[in-house]
Amino acid sequence: MTTEVKQSPRERLLEAAATLTYRDGVGIGVEALCKAAGVSKRSMYQLFESKDELLAASLKERSAAFVARALPPTDDDRSPRERILYVFERVESQAGAPDFQGCRYLAVQIELKDQAHPASQVAHQIKADLTGFFRSEAERGGASDPDLLARQLILVFDGASARAGIGADNLTGLIAPTLTTLLDAAGMH
Repeated sequence: MTTEVKQSPRERLLEAAATLTYRDGVGIGVEALCKAAGVSKRSMYQLFESKDELLAASLKERSAAFVARALPPTDDDRSPRERILYVFERVESQAGAPDFQGCRYLAVQIELKDQAHPASQVAHQIKADLTGFFRSEAERGGASDPDLLARQLILVFDGASARAGIGADNLTGLIAPTLTTLLDAAGMH
């Protein structure tokens, strides 16, 4: 006999926020969030100062899973070039999922447009960390200009995620040649 651990109201709200905002956008109402979580509005406001704080907490909560899904393990034996390619292979495989709607962190920044919004700040930090990963690998791989390459890679990452997320393009066979060109031009090993 297995005992299922019941999620707390906080966990249910974070889950509802993650699911609904990814599917429907950040404009989702408090009523819908509370209904999906099975939590009263009063309880939500006892747990979070505002919907904005709930969205930020939900994004932060998902960041570890995003990193685990997107980045190679820190202790693997891949070369810096292979580690960068790994990230894009993951994007390509995730983009094939029927419920893929692009990078949730990019979507939040685009939808909110307000860089001071708590959720936008969380999303910005996660994207900055990904850019930092690209820069670090570019530097380790001997890129001629690691900063430029990192910026180019995040541009490709965001563009690929967005185009696949809106169904405008199929990433299969598109990312590898694009990356190979960038990495070769940068002198990456």
